[in-house]
Amino acid sequence: MMAASAPGKLILFGEHAVVFGEPALSTAINLRAEVYARPHTEWLVDGASLEESRFRYVKAAVAKAKPDGPLWIEIRSMVPSGAGLGSSAAVTVATLGALHGREGSIEALAIAREAFEVEHEVQGRASPIDTSTASAGGGILVLRQPRDGLLWSIERDKRKWFVHRTALPPLDLVIGNTGISAATGPLVAKVKDRVDRDPRAAEAVRQIGEITLDGVRALQRKDLVAAGKLMDRNHTILTDLGVGHPSLDRLVEAARPSSYGAKLTGAGGGGSIVALTDRPSVTAEAIRAAGGKAFIVQSDSLGVAKLG
Repeated sequence: MMAASAPGKLILFGEHAVVFGEPALSTAINLRAEVYARPHTEWLVDGASLEESRFRYVKAAVAKAKPDGPLWIEIRSMVPSGAGLGSSAAVTVATLGALHGREGSIEALAIAREAFEVEHEVQGRASPIDTSTASAGGGILVLRQPRDGLLWSIERDKRKWFVHRTALPPLDLVIGNTGISAATGPLVAKVKDRVDRDPRAAEAVRQIGEITLDGVRALQRKDLVAAGKLMDRNHTILTDLGVGHPSLDRLVEAARPSSYGAKLTGAGGGGSIVALTDRPSVTAEAIRAAGGKAFIVQSDSLGVAKLG
């Protein structure tokens, strides 16, 4: 048997804009997916057929890894699905880690590139931020150009992303989950359609890129007040782009009185918010009072890794 794990992620700034090559900042979190693989007489995932649509990321990962013979694959994930926390990326990366690990060592770069291709194929359009964060762990900054801290670059359809390691201070982050699951692919396509049709949407995407770089600088100098205000602005722009939801707004408004700032995280349309706070218990309780599921997370420096 071979097993591997990979972390979920929080996008602090830049979701959707990163698909168009704008900067984005994320951090791996201490909610992880574990995948176990062992030889079997037929292809099964959690006792069911690999062909079931709910396993499309796993099936695509299997096609990339090309293992010898059928396997029984088991998934154990702490990352809630459809919550904007990178569940598909964590499962994809952990699956690739387990499959490649059966043949030798796990190489984060190779897995990051394969995992991005998997997400692109399944979703129709994607950025490498989720899969790179799950592969590398820690703080990740995606840029159009290389700079200090470069981990790797990834290309697709004339687009190129440079994935960097970026140091972030210890942060108290509270996730508020609406309980509404929203598929990433249609939301990404919706934003692309708006950007293609409306110059104001294209300008909004550019503004998100600027906010991301300002947010990185604010966090690195530990100016949480400035970082929180930038998170609030980022949320407003994402809502204007059409990926907001009344439940997200309700949780954001509940979190803000005890936080520096709050915004949707991930694709939107439901899913989760993230709040930056130095009173995480108070913020979590406010989110619960507003009807959300709240939990406090910390950054996770460990990316994809073998288990056992």
